[in-house]
Amino acid sequence: MHINKNMVGGIVQDFFNLLYPPLCAACRSVLVKQEKHICTSCLYNLPKTNFHLDMDNSMARLFWGRIRIEAAAACYYFERGSKCRKIIHQIKYRGRKELALLIGTIYGKELSLCERFTSADMIIPVPLHPDRLRKRGFNQSEWFACGLACSFDKQVFKDILIRSENIETQTNKSRIERWENVENSFSVCYPERIENKHILLVDDVVTTGATLECCASLLMDTNGVSLSILTMAYA
Repeated sequence: MHINKNMVGGIVQDFFNLLYPPLCAACRSVLVKQEKHICTSCLYNLPKTNFHLDMDNSMARLFWGRIRIEAAAACYYFERGSKCRKIIHQIKYRGRKELALLIGTIYGKELSLCERFTSADMIIPVPLHPDRLRKRGFNQSEWFACGLACSFDKQVFKDILIRSENIETQTNKSRIERWENVENSFSVCYPERIENKHILLVDDVVTTGATLECCASLLMDTNGVSLSILTMAYA
């Protein structure tokens, strides 16, 4: 009798799932077979911002008078005690990079008819310093960017914007302190590759916008660059 390797793999996976059932990253309930990483109920009830439907949304207003951007939006609200917050923490502190990829893919499909974002020529994630990247093992913003890229059929460029200084955490800092913390921390490589391009700059969570403002300002120093911003969450 011929034994199909895929069949064996499926049996082994089913047995493993029986012993260690996959749990929802948001509510910790057991996932059913067609669910992936986050249960259907949590996906439906996550606090969507719908910022992409309103050009003058709260996130876009963060950058008014600071930098000129084409558009800005975030997928979810990053509320204290929310399921979104739990998911982001799973990504950043539990190594669940696949969740960032999933959110990027879902959000990208939601934005598929939003030309302000889909018209971007390239996607650039906010980088981590190499030391932090080695410690964490991945850049959550890059994985989110890859999810968006899959839905937009665009390419992610992770070698354009680099982090040259390993700054201390931004948590619990004011807007001014955050700006001072990130000032001179980034640099742009190969500026000729972004000339006259519409860039989609992506990050995980936006709070005061200081990091994104710093990165955007650097990118927009290059001739002809226009820029839009997307994040997984808005605090």
